[in-house]
Amino acid sequence: MNSFYILLISFIVILFVFGYILRNLLIKVEKYEDVTEQQQILLTKIYSTILESKTKLTELDSKGVFESDDEVGFFFNGIKEIQDTLEATASDPNYAQKEKQS
Repeated sequence: MNSFYILLISFIVILFVFGYILRNLLIKVEKYEDVTEQQQILLTKIYSTILESKTKLTELDSKGVFESDDEVGFFFNGIKEIQDTLEATASDPNYAQKEKQS
């Protein structure tokens, strides 16, 4: 009968330890999910800003306001190149949601 109680107590202790470990892991996962959601919101804002700036630059460029022979035109062309690079590196803002659904 003594060995039964020893096994029962050991089993209960192990259950409590596993419960504590699972609770801590759940808390960590929830924190990481919150951080991921905040980063997704930030990336969506950045992506929309890039698209808005691309629209404005295209609008200015279509008017022909800046000529490429002066300093302002040279600067404007540099900004357009930077904008093209940003647009190429910016991914789809819904990428995280697509991955989350998979």
